[in-house]
Amino acid sequence: MHDIKWIRDDQGAGLIDALARRGNRALDAVAAAQALVGKLLALDTERRETLTQLESLLARRNAASKEIGAAKAKKDEATAAALMAEVAKIKEDVPTLEASAKGIDAALNGELAAIPNAPLAEVPPGADEHDNVEKSVFGAPRSYGFTPKQHFEVGENLGQMDFETAAKLSGARFVVNKGPLARLERALGQFFLDVHTGEHGYTEVNPPLLVRDEAMFGTAQLPKFRDDQFLTARNLGGADRAAPMGTLLEAEASLWLIPTAEVPLTNLVRESILSEDELPLRLTALTPCFRAEAGAAGRDTRGMIRQHQFTKVELVSITAPETSGEEHERMLACAEAVLKKLDLHYRVVTLCTGDMGFASQKTYDIEVWLPGQGAFREISSCSVCGDFQARRMDARYRPKDAKGPRFVHTLNGSGVAVGRALVAVLENYQQEDGSVQVPDALLPYMGGLTRIEKLG
Repeated sequence: MHDIKWIRDDQGAGLIDALARRGNRALDAVAAAQALVGKLLALDTERRETLTQLESLLARRNAASKEIGAAKAKKDEATAAALMAEVAKIKEDVPTLEASAKGIDAALNGELAAIPNAPLAEVPPGADEHDNVEKSVFGAPRSYGFTPKQHFEVGENLGQMDFETAAKLSGARFVVNKGPLARLERALGQFFLDVHTGEHGYTEVNPPLLVRDEAMFGTAQLPKFRDDQFLTARNLGGADRAAPMGTLLEAEASLWLIPTAEVPLTNLVRESILSEDELPLRLTALTPCFRAEAGAAGRDTRGMIRQHQFTKVELVSITAPETSGEEHERMLACAEAVLKKLDLHYRVVTLCTGDMGFASQKTYDIEVWLPGQGAFREISSCSVCGDFQARRMDARYRPKDAKGPRFVHTLNGSGVAVGRALVAVLENYQQEDGSVQVPDALLPYMGGLTRIEKLG
């Protein structure tokens, strides 16, 4: 969330520029940004004027109360009565002004909550993924003496990847992996965790998978991306248990399934003031993740690329503002390290202003090469968010050389997506006979299994 003081101080010029850059400086993007800033400044002015009126009324009430005592001491009953009537009227007006101030404040915060983060100056301009800029490349595509298959063909031919049964259980965009393939998927997650905790200094966390509205708001999944989330309901008793399935009853409380462990990990510091010595905090978790994929109709309908449920190792850093840029590069290197150990060909791209996420100031995507598709596909996204999430969470730290606390900076990245890593291993390590060689880095996790072959 943006600081209204920042917007007020330069009459929104910085915000207009940021939103124009996100819109690739199109005329309609500039016009929309100008209109939004006008609305924000008007609400801010109205809020401050209302608060000033409220403060004046409260000050007058206090002064009049003292004057009543003085009037009574002089036995000036007429003046005392007039002052008492004035105080009574003020007491009637104060709740109205308080409610007005609260409503204006809610409206202003609602508008601010829907505005994306400002891109850093070095983020390349652009409209969409076609304008992203390649930063680096690792490795090269493998050569095959046959036409490589896509991962779902490899998995189904092995008899260990079942989308049909998953659809009977849960519908589209789910999968059942079994046997050695399920073990390979588990091995990937354990391997990533071991590298990040043992070599990169991240602290492993086992967080809740269900979170409250406030946590989702803190990392900016709410309110803008509500339709991309899965909402659960828990009956608290007293509700009509005969109500139709799918009806959310008033006596039920809702919790959200996490779309990424970024949500609980980042919110571990919400409403806190850390000491500078505690920074940077580096946290990691291996969790199931759940996404509605509301905007993915018709995209990646086959296979494991875009699932409602998937497993991911998340990396989160909480830093001081001065070190967040350096931490971003470090996080990227940590995510790259696990792919290098798996000897997977990949590239890193810097997302342009039109393709970066809502909460991000700058984002690197790692795209792994999939020979079955003949394309690079995203396997990790590493973002620095500045104080954007910290303001929503009220997460601060106390610098040693400053009087008051400051907002921390937050970063998050995939270290990496386990399901997509499984896709990459299946496609890159497939053999002509349909089997899949186990990468050397995963052998310690596979119980002596070096190759995944067809069951039975």
